[in-house]
Amino acid sequence: MKPAALLSCLFLCLVALAHLARLTFGVGVVVDDYVVPAWPSMLAVIGPGVLALWLWREQRQPHS
Repeated sequence: MKPAALLSCLFLCLVALAHLARLTFGVGVVVDDYVVPAWPSMLAVIGPGVLALWLWREQRQPHS
């Protein structure tokens, strides 16, 4: 796996895991006076998680 692809994959995994931890432990996020709901974190687990898996699988396939 190329270094840039590996770094991107790791970053996307960390983003997904951070949002999963927020959902698991019920961590609240407040920006100014606005309480950020938890549902965007569900999208932030799925989106980067799928992208990380896709990138990892693409880099693992032999090139033709």
